[in-house]
Amino acid sequence: MREHNDRDAAFRLISSHLRLVVKIAMDFHRRWMQNILDLIQEGNVGLMKAVRKFDPDKGIKFSYYAAFWIKAYILKYIMDNWRLVKIGTTQTQRKLFYNLNKERQRLQNLGFDPTTQALSESLHVSEAEIDEMDQRLSKNDMSLDIPMGEDSDATHLDFLPMLGPGVEESFANEQVSRLVLKNLKSIEKKLNEKERAILNERLLSDSPATLREIGERFKVTRERVRQVEARLLEKIKTHLEGKIKDFSVDWIKDNE
Repeated sequence: MREHNDRDAAFRLISSHLRLVVKIAMDFHRRWMQNILDLIQEGNVGLMKAVRKFDPDKGIKFSYYAAFWIKAYILKYIMDNWRLVKIGTTQTQRKLFYNLNKERQRLQNLGFDPTTQALSESLHVSEAEIDEMDQRLSKNDMSLDIPMGEDSDATHLDFLPMLGPGVEESFANEQVSRLVLKNLKSIEKKLNEKERAILNERLLSDSPATLREIGERFKVTRERVRQVEARLLEKIKTHLEGKIKDFSVDWIKDNE
């Protein structure tokens, strides 16, 4: 498989290790109670990844190497589907998600009190990270659309701050944008060919051309194009100040 990318060899490797996938998936199923077929499917993806990356010259048994990838893919699936909001996004959080309750049970079986400090020392993570993962595992998802009280129609969503601009601000920005663009177009007839290219292909374009591209087109250096652009911006500022009452340069920056 490694030397010739033989698909038949890959198929034999995968099909001969499907029982390993099922065994590992069943171990996860007993602990996390996820759909066993979904776990097997994710484990099979991990097995195929292992076939592609395995190096037989390292002296490691393939089944041992494959088990690592099978577990990794199954665990990722469980974490992605445990809650609507992902509870493990860093390497430490993923480690705690899988090992925290397991280590707590191990300490109890040995007769130790599984305090935060004991778990922290055993798992080699901070106590704050232990507390944070405990909170994540103990809390369920809550819909923001659920009414806050029996006699109230208000929901948690009503009290969240607005992430974007309000309706009035959006409308005002749209008007300013149209006004600026209208007057920018009116300056074109006063510009030379280089300045018009910079205006339309750099300043007003959704996919701005680079200084190099414009320079190659007009057979000048990038520095020369930058100088022309700086001079053009001053022309635009003067033009708009004469056309728009109370003009502010920030309007252009805010609507770029």
